[in-house]
Amino acid sequence: MLTVGLTGGIGAGKSEVSRLLVEHGAVLIDSDRIAREVVAPGTPGLAAVVDAFGPDVLAADGGLDRPRLGSIVFADPEKLAVLNSIVHPLVRDRSRELESAVPEDAVVVHDVPLLTENGLAPLYDVVIVVDASPGTQLDRLVRLRGMTVEDARARMAAQATREQRREIADIVIDNDVPLAALRERVAEVWDGLARRARQGSAGAE
Repeated sequence: MLTVGLTGGIGAGKSEVSRLLVEHGAVLIDSDRIAREVVAPGTPGLAAVVDAFGPDVLAADGGLDRPRLGSIVFADPEKLAVLNSIVHPLVRDRSRELESAVPEDAVVVHDVPLLTENGLAPLYDVVIVVDASPGTQLDRLVRLRGMTVEDARARMAAQATREQRREIADIVIDNDVPLAALRERVAEVWDGLARRARQGSAGAE
């Protein structure tokens, strides 16, 4: 098994890269998706979030009001740290559970938005950073996700810098390019990952 940590700044296009890797045969473990699962209605995770931030972070249906919670934590680093201390251990445990079920020769891609911020690079055999300019990130967040410029800038500022992400990268995928060029680059990266996974599996036999 080859474990890959995939990260990138918000709006860099990491989800598109993970989708392309899955097309090639990667097993995806999506931290964002798991983070939603562990704070779903009725979970201990949601109860802990409400204990920390109050009932105002609940929507009318009893689920988590993510925009409301986001407006609280992304404007206050201490509150963001509290939220992370609740959610991240739950995500880590579920990720390990999913990883234990995959084939020995698999390429397992962990899509981890805050990999750099949380010092998680040593946990993976390979770290891939999807990189885009701040201008590209801002444009995508405003145009495609409907964020205000102020909210988008706050989300970007709450993450690691572009330079910090590139420092921990084994592989950088430039996503300031057309989709066709991105596809070519991901295919090239995949060939290398699959080769390493096969070699590792053969060495374990």
